Amino acid sequence: MSDASLVGRNLMQPEPTRLPEEPEVLARIEAGDLPEDIAPRFPKSSLAWSLMAEDAWGEGRTIDAYAYARVGYHRGLDALRGAGWRGAGPVPYEHEPNRGFLRCLYLLGQAAAAIGEGEEVHRIEAFLADADPTAAGQIARG
Repeated sequence: MSDASLVGRNLMQPEPTRLPEEPEVLARIEAGDLPEDIAPRFPKSSLAWSLMAEDAWGEGRTIDAYAYARVGYHRGLDALRGAGWRGAGPVPYEHEPNRGFLRCLYLLGQAAAAIGEGEEVHRIEAFLADADPTAAGQIARG
């Protein structure tokens, strides 16, 4: 690591985790496939689950949104661990492949709030802020 890359970096904090690209999932999205058709083909994709959660949330199906976001969250945790994440450290929103996981996390918090899961909301908000303090605002703005 060069001296320049150390400037402004907390050396006690782990390196940011960057999930791998999902070209097949992106190709299906660009082809116009529906999220409910993509998720069964790519069940490990947090992006696919986030799209299903967003659709359900937008349609007022809170419990469905909660369930889809929870699946995407857990699939994302698996992917993060596979990418070297050790339970803490940055998961930058600026890295496009991280967004499916972060969107699931955000939606899980929204749906948890809607069903009165206050403690879960606080844990999710803290996790999201630790992962990337800018993520919630960026996701909320669409």
